[in-house]
Amino acid sequence: MASKKYILVLALIVLIQSVGLAQTDWGWDWKDTSKIAVQNLPQHNEFLNNQYPYPARPRDQWELGFAVGYAQLTGDVKSKGGFGGMVSLRKALNHTFSVRAGLTGMLTSGSPNAYGTAVGQVAYKNQTHQLSFDVIASLNSKSYYRGNPKTNVYLLGGYSLNAARVLFKTPNGAQPGGYSTFYGFNNTGTVPNNQAGTITSIGGAAVTPPNGNPSHAYRLFHGLDLGGGIAFKVSNKVNVGLEHKFTFTVPGYDLLDAVAGGNGSGLTSDDYYGFTSFRVNVNIGNKAKRVEPLWWLNPNNYVYSELNIPKHMKLPKVVLPDADGDGVTDQFDLEPNTPKGAPVDSHGVAKDTDGDGVPDYRDKEVLTQKSCFPVNNDGVGSCPEPACCKEVKDMIANWKPAPEKAAPECTIGTLPSIQFKGNAKLSKDAMTLLNGVAARVNANPTCKVKVIGYGAASKAAQQLSWERVNAVIKYLSEKQGVSESRLLFVYAQDGDSNTVDLQGTLEGGPNTVPAPHPNLRSKN
Repeated sequence: MASKKYILVLALIVLIQSVGLAQTDWGWDWKDTSKIAVQNLPQHNEFLNNQYPYPARPRDQWELGFAVGYAQLTGDVKSKGGFGGMVSLRKALNHTFSVRAGLTGMLTSGSPNAYGTAVGQVAYKNQTHQLSFDVIASLNSKSYYRGNPKTNVYLLGGYSLNAARVLFKTPNGAQPGGYSTFYGFNNTGTVPNNQAGTITSIGGAAVTPPNGNPSHAYRLFHGLDLGGGIAFKVSNKVNVGLEHKFTFTVPGYDLLDAVAGGNGSGLTSDDYYGFTSFRVNVNIGNKAKRVEPLWWLNPNNYVYSELNIPKHMKLPKVVLPDADGDGVTDQFDLEPNTPKGAPVDSHGVAKDTDGDGVPDYRDKEVLTQKSCFPVNNDGVGSCPEPACCKEVKDMIANWKPAPEKAAPECTIGTLPSIQFKGNAKLSKDAMTLLNGVAARVNANPTCKVKVIGYGAASKAAQQLSWERVNAVIKYLSEKQGVSESRLLFVYAQDGDSNTVDLQGTLEGGPNTVPAPHPNLRSKN
């Protein structure tokens, strides 16, 4: 019974993983301009209007990390290991590289083995504080065979500024446990050490150790960080991971365990740290305006989504062959050679309304009574024509319709286009063009004018299109005296978003339209 439960749990895990690996979305809606920084909006608008092939980079969240784990100092004295903790802040540079600043504290210790005791080594404790700046390279963000990654495998390298305080065991040690503070000399006090490899000393009062050089408790030194790790995505906000990082002293420093070379000879073997940690990382930042950190988004998702279900590519309209032009495509046309203009049914067969065997396009008597069948080649029945009908036919033949009144025409001709740059403010050149337009509109009282704006790609573009059309209508009506009822408000059409076209017309339409997205109003 228990084995069946394990099999069921394993099957659920495999199913969840397969669903996760089947993900093909881009990680965010590429039409949503709210996640694009203001300085990147021009590029993204060009992309939405198919004027530029690359979308703008979205704003992404920061990652706040917390880590605890096993810390170890590798030096001359045998290490007993210890404990470490870290707080970090990480930001993506792109989908592969990111930078991380971290503050780490490590407590390590060690006791000499038999050989170490024989050469004068003693137990030590080390307290180290580390401020690090690392560059992280994510190795699996990009993939051609899955959507967004569920794991983040990475390598790291960088710089750290370290401050270390060392205690060593002595018979008369004043610190708890019989330890004494190490000030930069070996435990016997016989071999002077100038602390080569450190920057300076800080913390505590200056003292004079046996070598005669005043010193302090903490020593500052440079470090080189190298390491790697793996993180597992728990949700769109939280991930957990394992990481191991080495910190090497630069240039080499050998007194982190209070021993130089371990045998009093002055020979050195530089000490270094190792920190293996369990990490909990949280994405921070407004989700309404930022996507997840970029290392959790596969940059290939958009390309593959477009190839699978195009939503943005400019594709030609599908035109199916229709050889006889009757509106029924050849693959469904049962009579593919009907004359042009002949009425046909849904199968492309010429209509025969009265069923006399003569198709309507040749039938001179489309509604012949069945009692008058058979008909001749022109579809005319065999019944004699009543006398009254001849009189009616003569009246119809001699009837002439009353002359129609000439329909009104708009002869205003082609009107200029108005160009905008960045906002909805009219330039001097635009005002000059509109002055001429107003004169022509007032000289053609039968004409109305469509004021057409473009920019259907996004909410921001629709609002800007509305503002530009509104600016043109207000100028013509308020400054040039054109009746507002003659100006038709048309906006957010497909086309060049920086242009407003003017077009003479006899059609009707609204001259005012509510702003579509007033919260996205541009700043003129």
